[in-house]
Amino acid sequence: HQANSPADSGPGSLPTSYCVVSYIYRHILKTVLLGQMLSLFICGTAVTSQYLAEQYQVNTPMLQSFINYVLLLLVYTTILAFRTGDDSLLKILKQRWWKYLFLGLADVEANYTIVKAYQYTTLTSVQLLDCFGIPVLMALSWFILRARYRLIHFIAVAVCLLGVGTMVGADILAGRQDSEGSDVVIGDVLVLLGASLYAISNVSEEYIVKNLSRVEFLGMVGLFGTIISGLQLAIVEHRDIMRIQWNWKIALLFAAFALCMFGLYIFMPVVIKVTSATSVNLGILTADLYSLFFGLFLFYYKFSGLYILSFVIIMVGFILYCSTPTQTAEPTAMPQPHSTGLDNAGDLNLQDAVGGLHGSHSSVPGALT
Repeated sequence: HQANSPADSGPGSLPTSYCVVSYIYRHILKTVLLGQMLSLFICGTAVTSQYLAEQYQVNTPMLQSFINYVLLLLVYTTILAFRTGDDSLLKILKQRWWKYLFLGLADVEANYTIVKAYQYTTLTSVQLLDCFGIPVLMALSWFILRARYRLIHFIAVAVCLLGVGTMVGADILAGRQDSEGSDVVIGDVLVLLGASLYAISNVSEEYIVKNLSRVEFLGMVGLFGTIISGLQLAIVEHRDIMRIQWNWKIALLFAAFALCMFGLYIFMPVVIKVTSATSVNLGILTADLYSLFFGLFLFYYKFSGLYILSFVIIMVGFILYCSTPTQTAEPTAMPQPHSTGLDNAGDLNLQDAVGGLHGSHSSVPGALT
């Protein structure tokens, strides 16, 4: 490195290294807080779904997802419909409609298969096998996004999975394994399928929001998600919907679920753009713990100190992962539209912040401005 200029070392100026370290600490704090916000949204969907199932015998996961996709359609697909040029709805559909059809199918079925798995297998199997999505996500990021991981990233993932194992152990000790499941093999296969589909959806989301547009992603998922979930809803859940004894409490629970799911979908791309799909999935491992804490009061779960320990372990792993940026294999030219939309304007990454001090191609995600 070249010697600091007098302007850099004058009175009242801060060393560049201090600015970099300060930025990294702020980035990690921001990442942790945003990740836990997503966990709380997921917790809200889980608690409302369980309350509907246990108190009112309402099991309609596809209907609940359909409402969320309709909200995305009404907001973000409408925004795309009023755009012109390469960002317009018709232009996007003409160029890559089949890609978004596949993405919408993966997203819808990921939500459905995980919920369906609870009918066949145990809570322990779902919690453990759902983590299968993380190595799948890392592999897809390696090949598709050209992400390159360091040893510390693999250690961090191992620490997070250790925290999940601690949580499952706490569940067993607290007596939450009341059922062995009706068909464990089918349930486990559904969990693995759902975790893989989530990984595909998340990697696609990271590519789109970092190279195209957050609004485009949400608008297209809203459009194709509404179509696919609507058709599947009419086929597999129409009888369950007819049996619902509607009242204001059930309607309020549906509304709460929809708002939590909608909040999750609109904030997830923001967090992924700041970080990565892998770090987000590590951060939201705490969602089950938040649900358990609410369950202590709503469903009278037994408390175990291991829940606190598992939360701490997961957070340590999450912070460890975020402490070191991943790298890209080589700078590649990503295909981008001529206009990426206002929602991608104003992003600032770490390399911009430090003025390109290092020559490596580290893929430190952009900071929110």
